[in-house]
Amino acid sequence: MNNYTIGVDLGGTNIKAGLFDGDFNAVEELSLPTEAAAGPAHVLERIRLAVTQLTGGKGIDQQQITCMGMGIPGLLDPEEGLSIFSPNFPGWEQIHIVNAMKPFYDYPVYIDNDVRVNLYGEWQQGAGKGCRNLVLLTLGTGLGSGIVHDGKVLYGTTFSAGEIGHMNMYRQGRPCRCGSSGCLGRYVSAVGMVNTFKEKLLDGRSSLIQTWTNQDDGQITAKMISEAYDLGDPLAIEVMHETGELLGYGLANVINLLNPELIIIGGGMSAAGERLLGSVRGTVNAHALKLSGSKCRIVQAELGSRAGTLGAAVYADQRLNALK
Repeated sequence: MNNYTIGVDLGGTNIKAGLFDGDFNAVEELSLPTEAAAGPAHVLERIRLAVTQLTGGKGIDQQQITCMGMGIPGLLDPEEGLSIFSPNFPGWEQIHIVNAMKPFYDYPVYIDNDVRVNLYGEWQQGAGKGCRNLVLLTLGTGLGSGIVHDGKVLYGTTFSAGEIGHMNMYRQGRPCRCGSSGCLGRYVSAVGMVNTFKEKLLDGRSSLIQTWTNQDDGQITAKMISEAYDLGDPLAIEVMHETGELLGYGLANVINLLNPELIIIGGGMSAAGERLLGSVRGTVNAHALKLSGSKCRIVQAELGSRAGTLGAAVYADQRLNALK
């Protein structure tokens, strides 16, 4: 009888779920709207629906499933199975996800932060395969990160190690929802780059993007900035390089502190590719310690949107095997 592992990636818009065989090949994958506005109980019900649809279509019963892993955004306690707070989910505080799942499944369920499960995916099955010291950054609406040091994922005292996006880059910078200001993620993210672009427009600069949006700055996206970059738009090029340079300074600090062999850049904004990473590498080369900087590669993630579900399954499998 074949054994399978389930991975779930909970997002503010969609719930992604994957069924994987013993070699972590995808057997079935699906996505359902999260419907987060309906509250925590409804979201948990949607997760259970996703799992039912995932296994039901293949005729797989619970005895064939070894475990399930879930990537949950926000603060959590993976040992307790408790999601403490998730900013994009109304009413989502102190939600004991594992306890909520236990009555429905005969197999163990494990949770971890959504960025860390992406880390597990890229580390074990993607760009970081075989590495013992690596850092993953996910550049999307914000900047998430996770760290593998000497072959172990770093968690920290409150399971919140690796918040690179909250490194303070400016003494008096943009306010951050963490309560501080000038955090790296307020500048190096899709939202951050767009805000930089808008600030320059307010200073009197111009861009061909304004013709695309009919002067409506609220329609500007990071993708537009990449497209304008390719068309030689001076402001788009400046903003992309400025964003990459700031990320490079942040990563120079990370390299000097952690001495990784690999930094993986993932998330939707990573689609900018060398438009962004060229400035990142140039800044790192100029400002990281020469020995550690020369031994660290900066690459794009390999797994894309599948890193969350696959990583959640890998994480659950490791948790289960640690108990054996």
